[in-house]
Amino acid sequence: MHHLNRRTLLAAAASLSIARSDTTRADPSIHYDVIVVGGGTAGIPCALFAAMNGARVLLIEKSPALGGTLFWSTGQIAGAGTVFQKRLGITDSPDAHFDDCMRINENTADPALTRLTVDHAGDTINWLADQGFEVMAGHPVTGIGHDHFTARRYQQGVKSGLSILDAFLPSLEAAIARQQVTLLTGTAVQGLIQERPGKVVGVTATGPSGTQDFKGSHIVLASGGCAANPRLFEDLHGVPLYAKTAYPTSQGDGLILGMSAGAAIVGGEKYASLPGLVPDAWQYPAQMYAWAPLHPMVRQPWEILVNAHGERFVREDHPSVHQIERGIYRQPGHRHWAIFDADMLAKSEPIIPDWSRDRLATEYQTHPMFSRAMSLEELAFRAGINPTSLRQNIADYNRRLQGAQPDRFGRTYRPAEIATPPFYAIAMQGWTLVSFAGLSVNTRFQVLDPQREAIANLYAIGEVIGAGATSGAAYTNGMLVTPAITFGRLLGSALANRS
Repeated sequence: MHHLNRRTLLAAAASLSIARSDTTRADPSIHYDVIVVGGGTAGIPCALFAAMNGARVLLIEKSPALGGTLFWSTGQIAGAGTVFQKRLGITDSPDAHFDDCMRINENTADPALTRLTVDHAGDTINWLADQGFEVMAGHPVTGIGHDHFTARRYQQGVKSGLSILDAFLPSLEAAIARQQVTLLTGTAVQGLIQERPGKVVGVTATGPSGTQDFKGSHIVLASGGCAANPRLFEDLHGVPLYAKTAYPTSQGDGLILGMSAGAAIVGGEKYASLPGLVPDAWQYPAQMYAWAPLHPMVRQPWEILVNAHGERFVREDHPSVHQIERGIYRQPGHRHWAIFDADMLAKSEPIIPDWSRDRLATEYQTHPMFSRAMSLEELAFRAGINPTSLRQNIADYNRRLQGAQPDRFGRTYRPAEIATPPFYAIAMQGWTLVSFAGLSVNTRFQVLDPQREAIANLYAIGEVIGAGATSGAAYTNGMLVTPAITFGRLLGSALANRS
C-alpha cells in the first residue's frame, strides 16, 4: 500500500545523492551494450548487474530522481533461505514458497515466472542484506495485509521501499563514477528504433539535451505499469481506473513502447479489486478519502457488507481476504457498503484505522460517502441502495443470529444484531494501485509478439510485464517487488554475458 504523501516523497528524493538532474551527458555516438528504460525497482538492479558483469550501460529515467514506486510502496519482499530467516531459525524452501504463492493466487500466476522468482528470491534478499538492507523488528512474518504464507518469509525494510533504494544507490553511484553506467534523468523515451524485420536497435529519447537517438545491443523496458493512466488502464483491463492511488509516473510508457514494436499484451483478465476505499466522490478516478482494510486478521467485522442492490454477498469474516476481494470484484461497479448500528459503533473498534468513534458517527454531516438515519429505509435512501432488499438482508442476518442458526454465508463472528438506531452506512469502492496487464515475456524476459515469437533485442521486467504475471489474479505477498528486483539481477547479468 502507498504510505508516503507527495511532500514526503519529494523530501526523500532530495535527500538521495543520486536524485539530481545534472547527470552525465550521454554520447549518441556510443553503442551501448544495454539500454535500460526506467530507473526504478527493476531497472536499477538490471543496469547495475549488467555493469558489474562488464557491460556498457545507459540507464534512462523520465523523472528527476531514480527510485520510481520505491518512493510510494512499502517495498515488502519474500524469499526462502535468507539471512533473516537464518537469524530466527526458520526452515524454508523455494518449493514451499512456490506452493504458497500458487495457493494464494489460485494458480492464476504464470507458473514458470513464479518458479523463476522463488528459486532466486533468497539470493536477491541476501544480496540486499549485503548492501545494508535491514528489516523491521520481528520480520520476516507470514503475512501483513493479504493472505498469509505457511512460513515466515515475508519482510519489510525499516524505511519501507526506501530501504531497498538505499541498498541500490551506493553500488550504482560507484558504477556511474567508473563510467560503466551512464545515467540520464529527466529524460523520456519517445520511441524504439527498429530495423527490418522488427529487430530493436535503440531508442529515441527527449531530455535536457533535446531529442537524441541512442543505439544499443539490448533494450530493456522497466518503466512500470499504467495504474495512473485512466484511459490506458481501462483499455487493457476492461475495468475503469476507480482511484488515484498509483505512483504518478505509472503512465504505461513501456507498454506503449512495447506495443509499438509488435508486443502482445496479456493478463488484463487477472485484475483483482482491493476492498474498502472510501472515495471523495462517485467519479473516476476518485481520490482516496479514507480506507477500511476489511481484513478479518486485522479487525474482526461487526458490520455487514452489501452491494448496490442492498444484498449481502460475502462472508465478512472469511479468513482469506482474497475471497473477500473476489466477492467485491463480482459486485456491480465493485461498490460495497458497510452497514452497522449505534450499538456496533459504541462497542467495536472503528472500521477505519486511526479514526475515532465520534468522527465515524459525525462524518455523514460533511461527506457524501457516509450516511446516517433512524430507519433502515431512510438509510438505504440516503446511501443510494435498494431499501427493500437491505431490510430483508438485515432481517435474515438478525433472525439467524437470534435463533443460533448458521449464517447464510458461513460467517461465524456475529457479535451483535443490527437493530439499534441510528443506523450507519459507509460507501466504498474496489480499487488497485497496480496494473495487472503487461507485455508478454518468456523466462529469458524477451518480449513476445501475439504468436509468442521473441522481438529481437527487446526485453521487459517489472510491472511493465503486469502484476498478473507473478501475483496472478490476487495480491500475493511480495510477488511484485521481489520479482522486479530478482528479474533485474538475472537479466542484467545475462545480457552482459551476451554482449
